[in-house]
Amino acid sequence: MEQRLTGKVCIVTGGTRGIGEAIVRAFVAEGAKVFATYNGSVEKANQLVAELGEAHVHFSQLNTSSSESIKAFVDFINAETQRVDVLVNNAGMTKDNLLMRMTEDDWDLVLDTNLKSVFLLSKAFSRPMMSQRKGRIINIGSIVGSTGNAGQANYAASKAGLIGLTKSLAKEFASRNILVNCVSPGYVITDMTEKLTDEQRASFTGNIPLKRGASAEEVAKVCLFFASEDSSYVTGQNIFVDGGLAM
Repeated sequence: MEQRLTGKVCIVTGGTRGIGEAIVRAFVAEGAKVFATYNGSVEKANQLVAELGEAHVHFSQLNTSSSESIKAFVDFINAETQRVDVLVNNAGMTKDNLLMRMTEDDWDLVLDTNLKSVFLLSKAFSRPMMSQRKGRIINIGSIVGSTGNAGQANYAASKAGLIGLTKSLAKEFASRNILVNCVSPGYVITDMTEKLTDEQRASFTGNIPLKRGASAEEVAKVCLFFASEDSSYVTGQNIFVDGGLAM
C-alpha cells in the first residue's frame, strides 16, 4: 500500500513534544521528508533524528516570537529544498493570567508567537506552493479560540485570530489549489496532564461527552488527513478534536 505522503516535503513547527512530535512521527511514517523546529533544548530533537533517521527528519531551532529567527529559518528551507508541500503551524505558547493582571508584554509575546508567526510562515512558504499550484497549510488552534477561557484572554485571542486567518487564506489561495485548514484540539493528554491526580483529571474530563482526553496521535491523524489527498476538496475548515466538548 502506497504511503500517503511519499515524496512530500513537510514543515512542522514545534515538533519535539506533544502534538508536534506526534505529527512528525505520523508524517514520517507516511513517507514524508519533514523539516521540523524546536525552541529550547536540542536533546529531544537529536533523539527523534536518531530514531526516525536523518533522511526523514531534520530539526532547526526556531523562536516563533522572533521575526529574525523566522527569516533565518525560511532562508534555510529555501536553500535546502526547492519545494514545500505541507506547512503545519503548530508551535505555540501560553502566558495565562486574569486580564487585570496580564502585562502588555505577555499579551504581545503570545500574539507574536501564536498568530504573527503563522502570518509570516504562511506568507513565506505559500510562495513555493503557488509556483507548484498545490499545497497544504494546517494551523493548530484550540477550542478556546471559539469558546474563550477565563485567564487566557491572550491565548484565546490568538487562536480566534488563527481561525479568521485560516479562512481568509483559504479564500486567497484556492485558485492555486492551496488548501488551508485549522485543527482545534480540546483537552489533550500530555506528560503534564499525566502528572495530575485522578480528581484533577476528572474535573477536566467531566464535561467532555466522550469522558476522556485526546491523545496527541488522535490530533495528528486529523492533520494527516488534511496533509494528504484524502482532503482534496476541503479548505477553510476549523475541525474540533475535542470529544464533543465544544458542542
